[in-house]
Amino acid sequence: MTATLNTTHVATPRLGALTITGLAAATVASAATMTVAAAGHAVGISLDMGGAPIPVTGFGVLTAGFSLIGLVLAVALARWARHPRRTFLRTTVVLTALSLVPDAIADASSPTKALLMLTHLVAAAIVVPAIARRLTA
Repeated sequence: MTATLNTTHVATPRLGALTITGLAAATVASAATMTVAAAGHAVGISLDMGGAPIPVTGFGVLTAGFSLIGLVLAVALARWARHPRRTFLRTTVVLTALSLVPDAIADASSPTKALLMLTHLVAAAIVVPAIARRLTA
């Protein structure tokens, strides 16, 4: 007796949607963090850290990079985690909190530190829910 196994992955369209959503969220978050940084700079908050200025575009580049790392994490969790959404949310909350630590101890003024932390929270507020909505509970 011979049996045939169907190897079609049901998750393929979902991963496509997850990827598109993640890329869109990364783009929006990058623009948002650059806007927040530019607005902060416009009202007089220094973007200098350790005596060197942080370019406004640097906020967008780093946001995009770390958002893509979050997307890779989500894709991996969608494939291997028992509860991808819950695991992703718990992980990203911890990672977002940890991302504030370098800003808190940075060689920068208090308003600059607060602005840096705000950009992390803005990016997380955009990317994390968007990606989480695409993961199964």
